[in-house]
Amino acid sequence: MVKFEQIKGFVFDLDGVIADTSVYHAKAWRQLAEKLGVTWTDELADGLKGISRMDSLDLILKTGGIENKYTEAEKEAFAAEKNTNYLNLLKDMDATAILPGIADFLKDLEEHDYQLSLASASKNSPLVLEQLGLAMYFKNKIDPTTLKHGKPDPEIFARGAEVLNLKPEECVGIEDAKAGVQSINGAGELSVGIGDKNILSEADINFADTSELTLENIKKALD
Repeated sequence: MVKFEQIKGFVFDLDGVIADTSVYHAKAWRQLAEKLGVTWTDELADGLKGISRMDSLDLILKTGGIENKYTEAEKEAFAAEKNTNYLNLLKDMDATAILPGIADFLKDLEEHDYQLSLASASKNSPLVLEQLGLAMYFKNKIDPTTLKHGKPDPEIFARGAEVLNLKPEECVGIEDAKAGVQSINGAGELSVGIGDKNILSEADINFADTSELTLENIKKALD
């Protein structure tokens, strides 16, 4: 495993790591699902976590048994409608949505001259960071429109290291989803999983929640 002294950069997932935007995503998807006559369940909500917009829509349609009912153009329109719903809900988001300990952790990383990048496939991530008051930490972001593959493919985390001009082994990837941890591992970075260690068993380091995410705790875990 990598030594703590080798670490130069941190590549962050956004939802579930920096802030809980999944609440807003879930509300927006639920609005669309109910409009389409698809029953909303906790299982469906869980299945949508960490996957792309079009994959999420496909899962909703499949759950309702209506995956072959709509054209690609209609599906694109549904995805756009969901995004509009989401952006309207986001207007209420502020710094109170930052997950416990994250603001202090980002400040600490900056003070210790670590480089930071954001590995979010969301085109709305710049807006979310602005709303949270954290945009200044993430000058290095990946352009999601240039990505060819979604998680668990390693592309997004590999690009997270690239934009920092660092080798993968010099970076720590932080995720709260199984597909995200697989993406980090595939990219050859040190993976930190936030959440249930049974679900995130492939992570190199696991913390129960973001409040445990500190440089000191990462160092302890590596020692």
